[in-house]
Amino acid sequence: MGERILVIGAGMAGLWSAMALAGGDREILLLDRDPSPPEGGADVAFEDWKRRGVSHLRHSHAFLARLRTLARDRHPALLDALLEAGCRELGFEGSLTERHKQNYRPEPIDQDLAILTSRRTTLELVMRRYAEQLPGVTIQPETFVKSLIVEPGAPARVTGVRLEDGRELACDILVDAAGRNSQAPELLAAAGVTIPETSESCGVIYYTRHYRLEPGAAEPPRGAGSTTGDLGYLKFGVFPGDNGCFSITLCVPEVEEEMRKAIVAPEAFDAICRTLPGVAAWIEPERTRPTSRVFGMGQLESRWRELAPKDQPVVLGFFPVGDSIVRTNPLYGRGCSFAAVSAHLLADSLMATRDPAQRLKSYRDALNRDLRPYYDAMRQADRSAIKRARAALLPPKPLTLRGRLMKGFLEDGVAIAMREDVVLLRAFLRGFHMLEHPNAWLKRPANIARIVRVWARGKTRNAALYPPKSGPERTEMFENLGIPHMADMERVRAEAA
Repeated sequence: MGERILVIGAGMAGLWSAMALAGGDREILLLDRDPSPPEGGADVAFEDWKRRGVSHLRHSHAFLARLRTLARDRHPALLDALLEAGCRELGFEGSLTERHKQNYRPEPIDQDLAILTSRRTTLELVMRRYAEQLPGVTIQPETFVKSLIVEPGAPARVTGVRLEDGRELACDILVDAAGRNSQAPELLAAAGVTIPETSESCGVIYYTRHYRLEPGAAEPPRGAGSTTGDLGYLKFGVFPGDNGCFSITLCVPEVEEEMRKAIVAPEAFDAICRTLPGVAAWIEPERTRPTSRVFGMGQLESRWRELAPKDQPVVLGFFPVGDSIVRTNPLYGRGCSFAAVSAHLLADSLMATRDPAQRLKSYRDALNRDLRPYYDAMRQADRSAIKRARAALLPPKPLTLRGRLMKGFLEDGVAIAMREDVVLLRAFLRGFHMLEHPNAWLKRPANIARIVRVWARGKTRNAALYPPKSGPERTEMFENLGIPHMADMERVRAEAA
């Protein structure tokens, strides 16, 4: 089509944009504020790659099934390169309990329910080298965008950028892939264009530390304990990585200030991990050694930007992708998937028409169709989690009958039925991995009937299906760490009063 496309950013969203848009007569130039990756492999990239534009570079990452299938079906050479570099595929069978395995029969969809996991630096390194080889794609490192060139009108239109060194670059399309800290909305506002948005806090702060298996050591056997869990005051997860590496992420509600203060110390981080039965074995001194400090990530928000409110485009020629258009809680692991899916939705919209306004509306409609359901579901889950975290620090209130029924249905019905019924687990994972609407599985009468049958058996008959306790109660954890466990409770109670 002979179009020139500038992409601000060369992280996940920028690289997926390049891969989605490459081809034909397009010229695609990625403007990366950071230096090129150092020469060498995955370990060198992890240690030495400076990525100030990617604040969460060294937090845990995984490609959900939607993203892995996108790579498999549209970029098979990339998937091969990722696996060759040490990235790992974790298949559906690995999520099965012993009860599941008794009656498990593979189905074709199971091949699509695998995730791809590694260190973020390894993912980006391999993707960058793959993208740079695509026709028409160029990555320009250490390039800072100072302002946008905006042609006035109703609506206005972006026609290029001004760089910090004084150069001007013209374009037909500007893609904002600069991520959660993108300056493009502020630069547009300076030119008189405001993109409406809604945002709210996710209510949590993340902490991640990386580890490596000692030579000859193996990962703990699966099933020895849950490697993910939610204790209310703490969420946790182990993320197997590439080349004998893995990471552990601990997620703390914002209201837990005392825990937040303590957890940044490596000795406190590891002490917490040792109290979690499914995590402790991963950091046994004879098995692993830490390879990083504790990385924190706060100011997490859910955010949606509206490109055409009331069907009126705000600005033409400008297309945000990934975190620049929609942000969610990293807890759900959908950030990279949103980046890849939005990039391909943009490519489809650009191919469908040459009309600038129709392109924008088509892209807006596709985002609403493919991403908005997950955004809304995750935002509602965050609101509920924030309420639960605050309620845990306040005197308990008796549940209503409806509340008790809902709690029982979710905890003793849905959660337990999924530990027995492969059909339910498969249906849940299809929604979680963005292969269908996130709530579709719970709207099917057949699935509800399966859940109710398990729930009706009662806790005694279902006792063997309940997982072992995944960690200590809040008071016990705080006392083990020497943290004043009453301080946050007193503060929240004072605020409530």
